[in-house]
Amino acid sequence: MYNNPMIPMAASAGSAALAMTGAGEAFWYALAGFALLALGLAIKRIVPVRALKS
Repeated sequence: MYNNPMIPMAASAGSAALAMTGAGEAFWYALAGFALLALGLAIKRIVPVRALKS
């Protein structure tokens, strides 16, 4: 019972179960890229924009 590797996949749908699916490193790189893009866009919305003098 305690040595069954399928228990984490059945018990949760978290990152441990996702890592056991064999999705590969490309999935994690894409997920990290999406997180960095979202962070950059959030910072861009927070930082005030300087008006251009014409």
